[in-house]
Amino acid sequence: MATSALAIATAKPLTHRFSNSKRTSSPSFSCSCSSSTPLPPPNEPKLSFNSKPVAKQCVFNVGVGLFAASLLACSPLEADATRIEYFATVGEPQCELNYAKSGLGYCDVIVGSGVEAPRGELVNIHYTARFADGIVFDSSYKRARPLTMRIGLGKVIKGLDQGILGGEGVPPMLVGGKRRLQIPPNLAYGPEPAGCFSGDCNIPANATLLYDLNFVGIYSGNAK
Repeated sequence: MATSALAIATAKPLTHRFSNSKRTSSPSFSCSCSSSTPLPPPNEPKLSFNSKPVAKQCVFNVGVGLFAASLLACSPLEADATRIEYFATVGEPQCELNYAKSGLGYCDVIVGSGVEAPRGELVNIHYTARFADGIVFDSSYKRARPLTMRIGLGKVIKGLDQGILGGEGVPPMLVGGKRRLQIPPNLAYGPEPAGCFSGDCNIPANATLLYDLNFVGIYSGNAK
């Protein structure tokens, strides 16, 4: 079963720091030293072709060029743009949020026509998760398949349980429906960062999260 940053106890780091972009060419550097030297006037001493100052200048120019190339290769280029590109997804129309007593914001982009999600059962959900500033940090569309999650048993963050199952004034989602959620920190990961790996955390503490959900269907492997 697929895992993601949705899971509370098993949040795994996401590789949004890696770029899929390819460099089509590498910067090249050349030494401007000439291999030939104009002849001096008859009364002036001749300059040797292997003059040490000229050779040193050539080596210096090449060294500066290689140093600049290393800086270019190691510097992060458009990190935010790469992050969004990696978790590429489909944009949804805007809708006006309603707010439950818990602080959960919700609105339906499309009201589904299927059944409700059964409590405790596995369901298939496509989702895109963003921070409050709109930056995408996770998306099932990148993996080209919906996430299978168990609803109503605390297996996902509280905001998703309430946002999908309903409750406290929030209507339950129906299969085929698309819903937008604004999840406050107390219904998300709270004061602790999440998705941490080697000291680097994907989700900061006290983060408000935005989710676009697409209720694909009930998982066919549920016990009968």
